[in-house]
Parts: sequence; C-alpha cells; structure tokens
Amino acid sequence: MQDNIRVPLLNFAHGHDEFGHMDTPVEKEAPKGGWKSSIYIIGVEVAERFAYYGTSGNLITYLNNVLGESTATAAKNVNVWSGVATLLPLLGAFMADSFLGRFNTILISSIIYIMGLIMLTISVSVVRLKYQHILFFLSLYLVAIGEGGHKPCVLTFGADQFDEDKPEEKKAKSSFFNWWYFGICGGAAAGMLIVFYVQDYVGWAVGFGIPSLAMAFALVLFLIGSRSYRQLLPKGSPVVGVVQVFAAAYSKRHLSISKDGHEICNQDVREIGTASEGRTLTHTDQFRCLDKAAIIDDVDILNNTRNEWRLCSTTQVEEVKLLVRLIPIWFSSLMYAVTLAQGGTFFTKQGSTMERAISPKFHIPPASLQVTPGLVVMFTIPFYDRVFVRTVRNWTGIRSGITMLQRIGIGMFISITYMVIAALVEAKRVKIATEHGLLDLPQVTVPMSIWWLLPQYIVQGISDVFIIVGLQELFYDQMPEAMRSIGSAVYLSVYGVGSLTSSVIISLVQVVSSRCGDEWLGNNLNRAHLDYYYWLLAGLNILWFCLFLVVSKCFVYKKVNGDDLLIP
Repeated sequence: MQDNIRVPLLNFAHGHDEFGHMDTPVEKEAPKGGWKSSIYIIGVEVAERFAYYGTSGNLITYLNNVLGESTATAAKNVNVWSGVATLLPLLGAFMADSFLGRFNTILISSIIYIMGLIMLTISVSVVRLKYQHILFFLSLYLVAIGEGGHKPCVLTFGADQFDEDKPEEKKAKSSFFNWWYFGICGGAAAGMLIVFYVQDYVGWAVGFGIPSLAMAFALVLFLIGSRSYRQLLPKGSPVVGVVQVFAAAYSKRHLSISKDGHEICNQDVREIGTASEGRTLTHTDQFRCLDKAAIIDDVDILNNTRNEWRLCSTTQVEEVKLLVRLIPIWFSSLMYAVTLAQGGTFFTKQGSTMERAISPKFHIPPASLQVTPGLVVMFTIPFYDRVFVRTVRNWTGIRSGITMLQRIGIGMFISITYMVIAALVEAKRVKIATEHGLLDLPQVTVPMSIWWLLPQYIVQGISDVFIIVGLQELFYDQMPEAMRSIGSAVYLSVYGVGSLTSSVIISLVQVVSSRCGDEWLGNNLNRAHLDYYYWLLAGLNILWFCLFLVVSKCFVYKKVNGDDLLIP
C-alpha cells in the first residue's frame, strides 16, 4: 500500500464508479488515510452496531410475547437468524474483494440494510396479524443480507487506512483494533439501553424505527468521509489463486525438490495479495506438500509462458499456507461462539422471571443487561491499550504486548468461568422458586433480583476484550492482503456457525432430556434444568479450549521478508 497510488474514487456528482466506467473518468490522488479516515469508519460502525443490537437483542421477547412462539422455538429462530447474518459476510466479502471493492460494497449493503429495517418497522405497526409473521421474518432476513455486505468490509476498510510499509502506522493498526471494538461496544450498549426500553414501554414500531434512523445516519457519515479514505482496487477473484496452488501441487505430487534436483519458482507473476504489493513471504516448513506447486519441472521449462495452474511462486504458496493455518484456529474457537449466543436468548429469559423493579413505575427490561459486557469492554479497553500493552511490551518485545493467540486463549479460558457462574446463578434461582412454591407458577416473579445475573455478563465482557479483538486482528493480519475482507468474514462466520450450532445443541438437549426425564429447556424455567444446560456448555468449552492449546502450539505467524518490526 503506497501513498502515491492513483486510485479512482467514487464521484457522486458525476456518477463515476470505483472502476472509472464513464466516458471521461476522473481520477483523484489517493489520500493518506490514517487515524483521520479511520475515525469516520469507527463512527459508522458505532451507528451500525446501535441499529443491529437494537434490532436483534430483544428478538426473543417479541417472538415470545407478540408472535406467540415457545421459549425453545424462539431461541432457535433467533440463533438461526443470527447464524445466517454472520455467515452471509462470506458472500459479501467475496464480492468486495473480487469485484465491487470495499467502498461500493459498504454503500450498497447499507441501502439494503435500511430497507430491511424500514420494512421491519412496518411489519410490527400497520400489517395485519395474519401476515405479520411472514413480513417480519422477510424483513429480518433482508437486514441479514445488508449486514452480510456491511460487516466484513467496514472493519477491513478501516484497517486499510493504515499503511503497513510505515512502521508507525503498522504499530497504530494494532491499537486501531482495540478502539474499533471500543466503538462497537459503545454503539451496542447505547442501542440496548435506549431501544430495549422503548420496545418494552413505548412500542415495537418506535423500537424498530429508531434503528432505522441510526442506520441512515451511518450511511450519511460514511459518505461525508468519502474524500479522505484510502481505497484499494479489487484485483479479481483471489480464490482462483488459492485453487491454482492446490491444482499445481496435485499435478506435481510425485516430484521432490531434494530427490529430483528441481528448482523452485521465486518469480512473483500473479499473486493472491502480498507479493503484488512488493512484499514477499518467508518460506515455512509447514504443509510442505504445497511447496510442490512451485517446482519447475521439464514441462514448465519447455513452455514459453508460465501456466499458472501448473506453476506457482513460493510467495503464492505461502499465502495459501496462511489460509490453511487459520482453519484449526477457526474450529477451536467455535464453542466460544456457542456460549456467546446464550446472552440474547436464555440469559434474557432468565431475567424475565426475576425481580426487576427499581421503583414502582420502572422495571428493568430483561434484555437490557446485555449492555453490561459492552460497558465492561468500554472501561477495560483504554486500560488494556494504554497501560497493559505498553507495560507488557517492555517485557515481551511483542508489538501488541502479548501475541494474538495468547490473547485469544486468555479470552477462551475466561469464557469457561462465565458459563460456570451462569449455571450456579440459575441453580440459585430455581432453589428460591422451590422455597416459595413457585415451581408451577412460571408467570409469578421469582423473589430474586435480576442483578444476580450481572456477574456472568461482567465476566463475559472481560472475555470479549481478549478473544473478540484477538480474533479480529488475527483474521485480518494473517490473511493475504487481497483477501482481508474475506478474512473478516471468516472471523464473523465463527459466530454464525456458533449460533447455528447452538440451535442444534438446543434441539438435541430437548430430545434427549425429554426422553430421559425432565425436559431441560421447557417453557416453565422453574421446572426446567437450564443450569444443567449451562454445565454442558461449560464442559464443551473446556474440551474446545484444550483443542485450541494444541492448535496454537503448532501455529506459525506470517513473516514478510525484510520486515524487522516486533513480532505480532
């Protein structure tokens, strides 16, 4: 990424698109980007998170109370929608990296996003109950489509504003990920505090209308900063380069460098990303079978031009290795995403059965406690970024204080503890319900304060500071440069698959528990065994944490030739 790149920018006055598809395209010098540009983008994400969490965080209440779904069915529907919303970024990122570019993808997806929110508002206000269910879910999944293009590109677009060829900007990029998540939590917290109260005490139409306005504000803010952004042009499908490496390695699977004395192709003709910017990767010994894609055999020597499906450069091979290394990390992070899905479903349902009165006229909306992790993050991130990182950096010599994998591992360990806390608190709630003869009176408030749920939310927030920011940075930093939107989408897909996995686990628990005795996740939480379910998730988390420790031991970080900065 060089500051003197000439990049065609979108010109709204004359209708020029990113590729200059006009008779008289106008090109402007790409600006420097940096913190000035990234602040606009962080602001966009703050508004988008306000809209997203204001829409999604209280869905289980709407499905339960208005559409009449059972607790388990509502939880599964929320998890499926959340899963789809965090898997669609894979498609959005592919379109951005391959064809549209990140700027245009954000622009188009924001418009779709706003349309979905407006339709959602209409569905809960003026549509007859007979058709309300259909239009509600149609609108909800239109929001998911908008989220699919918006979410992976905004993070990557913000990180693109920092030039990796400049040591001071590369160092600032690590800090950017911390403040990015600070902004996300600020927007989410505001959305949950304001919108949940409006939904519960004013009405669902206004409650879904406010996120629509927030998303419209995000789009306006994004356009205001358009002239200050550093943009990278898409270079065609990066997936083709990945497939070429596997095809070339397979065609030369019988060759060996040491035995046959073949040379290796070090010439970078068509790379996935890094080498195309003049940055070559250091060779690694992992996945050596892929190195065969760079062997120059007799067929290659006889060809006048290089067949990219038979011969790849060493850097192109190393970029594919980057992708392969991230797969085990992705899988070992999956169970954390399952536990995270409980905050918007069963945690909220627990709170609805507990004492929530602050005054005779004011009761805390049960979904509002979801704001707690965000507030914890907002208080913790400045300390982490300004004190912890700077102090630990002097000891470890690592740019970010601790490595990205160490940060993720700490977060995973903490996530186990908040599931244990959740199980203990639920057991306490059921005990109190039993003592007061409320086992068969699920509509009667259990005389136990909702503030008992705070510890599990607080510990979740501390966990998020480590694991979520660590995963964001890892799946950006360790991806080939031309695939970084896809990297962000792959990171998000952890939560998508985690939400879908949560739905599968709920279904299995319902079937098995109902056949073996009392149903763990019945509508009457006083008779159910939600604490057993939490203990099950804690145990699964321990297994996946052990898997992560094994996987991280074998992980090799990306190393660029000539890069003498501190290690990741």
